[in-house]
Amino acid sequence: MTPAEMENRIVRYGDLRPCKTAFIDAHTPGSDQKENFTIIGGGVSESPDQHVHIAIPHGFNIGAAGQPPKCRNSLHSHRTAEVFFVLKGRWRFFWGRHGTAGEVVLEEGDIFNIPTGIFRGFENIGTDYGMIMAILGGDDAGGGVIWAPQVIEDARDHGLVLCENGKLYDSKKGQDLPAGLGPMPLLTEDELQAYPEPTTAQVIPRHVARYWDMVAVADRAPARVIGADGMLPDKPGFEVSFLTRASATTKMHQHDRPSVLMPMRGHWRLLWDGGEATLNPGDTVSVPENLMHTAVPAMTGEASLFHVIATDDPAGPTWKG
Repeated sequence: MTPAEMENRIVRYGDLRPCKTAFIDAHTPGSDQKENFTIIGGGVSESPDQHVHIAIPHGFNIGAAGQPPKCRNSLHSHRTAEVFFVLKGRWRFFWGRHGTAGEVVLEEGDIFNIPTGIFRGFENIGTDYGMIMAILGGDDAGGGVIWAPQVIEDARDHGLVLCENGKLYDSKKGQDLPAGLGPMPLLTEDELQAYPEPTTAQVIPRHVARYWDMVAVADRAPARVIGADGMLPDKPGFEVSFLTRASATTKMHQHDRPSVLMPMRGHWRLLWDGGEATLNPGDTVSVPENLMHTAVPAMTGEASLFHVIATDDPAGPTWKG
């Protein structure tokens, strides 16, 4: 693979193209300043304005959310895994039907494998623009987003209506639902009973890994963070590993499916059969299947990165209660 061909598979942090109307809460006060990014795969955006950087199927999706201080993402759920790591800032994640069942604060580098089947939201509680990177299970990411009823009702009051076809229509712009289609029905009280309300004590030990804990493990050998044998044991249809300077190697290797590298700290040199490129924090690179490659720190100082690859496990619910 030539350097020019590989560069087409690298999404630079500074080149990310945001969508400010990706979801139903785009006009709701408190959530109307967020930016959503679809980096790899189709994602779950409800807006035709969402730009997809790399559409190649990987068995999972990669996205991101950027928000200024005090901006929040409304309560929603997914049918497959949703994993976040904090690239920039300080974030509060909360969950439950009304967002009061539990919460956790994540710092830069921390990772959260959110239990499937629960309502979750998050907000930037830092003092500057923050960015969180997301991994969603499955190529179709579970078929979209399931919103808490109050989110849909609040959005309607501010002009946005989610159609039963999963697309957004803005009544303030004169947009009407397509003929023969109605608004997305609200979940009934009986349906809401199926959504668990786990406590903070139940969630954190098996679903949150702290950056410096991962560093301590990865300084001995590459750390499996999410996987059957991971620090956070789970089989969501993909595995997440973590490397530091100490566990990086110049030995080339390959995978039988596409993999993704996401630097967290430091600058990394991606080497492959055909060239090399420098990766920076916030960059995302899709490495083709069967390509011999490796990644090593490019400069002195702290260096860490996440590695994501699909598995043969189904991308379905993982929360066991």
